[in-house]
Amino acid sequence: MKILVPIKRAIDYNIKPRVNRNGDGVVTEGVKMSINPFDRIALEEAIQLRERGEAEEVIAVSIGVASTEQQLRNALAMGADRAVLLTTEQAVQPPLAARALLAIRAELDADLVLMGKQAIDDDANQTGQMLAGLWDRPQATFTSRLEVQSGWLNATREVDAGLETIAVELPAVVTADLRLNEPRLIKMPDIMKAKRKPLDERPLEALNLSMPAQLEVLSYETPPARQGGYRVESVGELVDELKQRGVI
Repeated sequence: MKILVPIKRAIDYNIKPRVNRNGDGVVTEGVKMSINPFDRIALEEAIQLRERGEAEEVIAVSIGVASTEQQLRNALAMGADRAVLLTTEQAVQPPLAARALLAIRAELDADLVLMGKQAIDDDANQTGQMLAGLWDRPQATFTSRLEVQSGWLNATREVDAGLETIAVELPAVVTADLRLNEPRLIKMPDIMKAKRKPLDERPLEALNLSMPAQLEVLSYETPPARQGGYRVESVGELVDELKQRGVI
């Protein structure tokens, strides 16, 4: 079984994003960029499946600017066998990302696409579902536990009512939730080994995909500062305040 793991480059989760002066984006120059946290979880799960002998190869793929190579090198250091980078300077929205991943999956003949449920920069949570729809294959989203059994996957999903376990037939798309695993730390020897692993870099345009932007971003704004609270003297005063605010 080949596993394809999409990787997205995003501002590190420890960094607070700042809107630029023009209000048309966020500041990325000089800001630490990392693998999207949910994608790291997906990659860790794929590596564990290979280590248990349930997969033969783990391939990381990313779509973005040329400097995304650093995040793919980190994915190789974690344990991915090889990587593919589709370079582009344009903003990649979920419909285009799904079509690009579909094309790469077909080229590599991957049996499982294991990806994060969402990216922390846009929180769209759309690409995995769109990919499954375009591919016309089963999907298991928000997965917190995964088992492989004779060409099928048993996936435990986190839903509003609690947990549910579903069985999906391979090939399939799986999106990883936060509690699926805890990604391993990258060690210096692994970083050095990653430099010798193959990384296939090519322009996104080479896939001959035509997909105009579906969403136009007009501006970015910083959320309003949180107002300070105050203390009430009694339960009755609290209830009156909540009624005035329309909460109860």
